[in-house]
Amino acid sequence: MRLIYCCGVVLLLTLFSRVSHGGNILVFPIEGSHWVNMEVLLRALHSKGHNLTIVRNSKTWYVEENSTYYHSITVPVERSLGKEMITDLISTAIDFERGALPVTSFFNMAVGMMGTFIEVHRIVGEVVSAIFDDQELLRKLKDSNFDLVLTDPCWGHGIILAKYLNLPLVYDVRWLITREAHFSLAPSPLSYIPITGTGNTDKMTFLQRVKNVMMYLIAQTQHHIMVSQTYQKLCEKYLGPNSDFNELSLSADLWLMRVDFVFEYPRPTVPNFVYMGGFQCTPAKALPQQLEDFVQSSGEHGVILMSMGSFVSALPADMTNEIAAAFAKLPQKVIWRHKGDRPANLGNNTLLVDWMPQNDLLGHPKMKLFIAHGGTNGVQEALYHGIPVVGIPLFFDQYDNLLRLKERGGAQILELSTVDKDNNFLKAVEEVLNDPSYRMNMQRLSRLHRDQPMKPLDNALFWIEFVMRHKGAAHLRTESYRMPWYSYHSVDVMLFLSGLVLITVGVVVGLIRCLWSKLCLRTKRKRD
Repeated sequence: MRLIYCCGVVLLLTLFSRVSHGGNILVFPIEGSHWVNMEVLLRALHSKGHNLTIVRNSKTWYVEENSTYYHSITVPVERSLGKEMITDLISTAIDFERGALPVTSFFNMAVGMMGTFIEVHRIVGEVVSAIFDDQELLRKLKDSNFDLVLTDPCWGHGIILAKYLNLPLVYDVRWLITREAHFSLAPSPLSYIPITGTGNTDKMTFLQRVKNVMMYLIAQTQHHIMVSQTYQKLCEKYLGPNSDFNELSLSADLWLMRVDFVFEYPRPTVPNFVYMGGFQCTPAKALPQQLEDFVQSSGEHGVILMSMGSFVSALPADMTNEIAAAFAKLPQKVIWRHKGDRPANLGNNTLLVDWMPQNDLLGHPKMKLFIAHGGTNGVQEALYHGIPVVGIPLFFDQYDNLLRLKERGGAQILELSTVDKDNNFLKAVEEVLNDPSYRMNMQRLSRLHRDQPMKPLDNALFWIEFVMRHKGAAHLRTESYRMPWYSYHSVDVMLFLSGLVLITVGVVVGLIRCLWSKLCLRTKRKRD
């Protein structure tokens, strides 16, 4: 009896300790696939006893108001980044990539895309304004004694609120507003670190390096315009005229990077970057019985999985029909996430689904190939499970993500302009299926990814709790973010040293000329 009593006391003390030491975290999420992977992190934090409060807008289409693992604060807004805007953006990108738009419209499209992105961030800015204009909500946020702010800095609302509340700031990050996060803070030599969108690898020719530098300048200009038109104005309005959004965004205590160096090219980094690539990946669980029966019916040929991500419900009809016809010629069974009209020539070997447990399917022993758009989540899951990929990139960083797998021998890439021509889709699928090197290379990458002293998710949780325990991580921050560009690159020092050299050379030349003149004058006098 005494033993039972003691065990009960120990259990209660353990539970009490867990609850009493749980952190209080304020979360500013964003939509789409970014929310899908942040949700994995939030569930893990909740399981460790931390209290989560999520700030969501009233028109969000991903973040639920009611949840078993977080509290929510809903900010009323008039408009939000809706499905219609995303659908239109994707359709425009697909039409351009397929060549349906004339080449002369490229610059018009680029300007239009820039305007669309600025409008998206202005919509996010309206959430910030709604929060600051609600004094009762601000008081509630201040009185809640949060330990830190966790946000995805692809949108800038969490950065501004973290500064106002004077809280440590942690990023769940791949992008900082418009640019890949490394380029914001880490040393990034353009000679071997490719800019997203160039299609370059870390091995560049001279012309590729020229292209890389030009794209870098364009990206920097776009980022400056985006920030100055949106978040900088909000900073000046709510934080004071001397507030600089760029400095605020670079002063985060911890950057949880959603990549690792099995996937990413080797590059310089900084102390407060923690790499958690593949943190959302887990060993496969049992499939629903209907899916399991379909998978098992594939026999020795196995299964192909196709998904084009969270935002793409269907490809253009002619492309969809071409893909369906190609699938019908294969001996493998196909599971295809597709929400559009049913293709007329769909084969009996193809199952169309609205949703599927992608991670569990990729981890199934019968999985042979993953056909994907190249989003970070899908690429990381394929790498984790060692499944080769045929990629059909649509926009943003997707081509670059797939290129990293292709360079390592694990993928083939098809362009939208040629995917439905000359049986290119079928040829690419058959090549990856029939050449064992693709699977061997992906299995090798999978072994490298898994061979770590700590799981990526556990590593991320440790560092979040580290920031809470120590009220920040200022000792890990470099001072580079406070420096103007000319000081960071030592341009002022080089100009100063160049000036000294010029002055020294000038003095020496002057002395030589003076001595030479005197010598010549003395020689002339002797002759006279």
